[in-house]
Amino acid sequence: MAKATEQKQDSQTVEVTKLDIRYVITTATTYGGRRNDVAMFVLRAMCMAVSAVAVSLMVTARETSMTTLYGFEFQLHAVWSLSDSLIYLVAVSSATVIYSLLQLILSGTRLMRKSPVIPTRTQAWFCFAADQILGYAMVSGGSAALGVTNMNRTGIRHMPLPNFCKSLGFFCDHLAISVVFALLAFLLLAASSILDVLHLSRS
Repeated sequence: MAKATEQKQDSQTVEVTKLDIRYVITTATTYGGRRNDVAMFVLRAMCMAVSAVAVSLMVTARETSMTTLYGFEFQLHAVWSLSDSLIYLVAVSSATVIYSLLQLILSGTRLMRKSPVIPTRTQAWFCFAADQILGYAMVSGGSAALGVTNMNRTGIRHMPLPNFCKSLGFFCDHLAISVVFALLAFLLLAASSILDVLHLSRS
């Protein structure tokens, strides 16, 4: 009788231990997922802000000045829209702003409801693909714009083109800072992709 009672107590102890382990695992998973959701929300907000700054700096990059070449004075009129590379960067940055804003609204709504920011595996794959596409587009646009900015600053070797940035400092500074923010947006999209992968690995 005593032996049966002891076995019953041991069985109850094992069941309680199993329940405790399940509770710990569930709590840890929920806490980790919640923390990743908050991190994703912050990354979306930062990406939207950084991309918006890149766009605003680029579209305000315009300046008129005078320069001297071979003793002749010329008027320089620089506008971002005269370069296909800069137009491409503005288009990609604008798309990133819109995408980040939509994701930010969805993330914020789900966080307020205490539901997962990425509720399904399909949506996780969509976010991963979108983050990758926009990320590569941002880095390619930033690289192309960086080439234009560098050419304006150094001129073209073996050709009699001066350093235009000496006369168009405001224009060149706007281009350079815009490129920096575009590349920063790429890093934020890359970080978001990592969180997408973490979500896919858990689901």
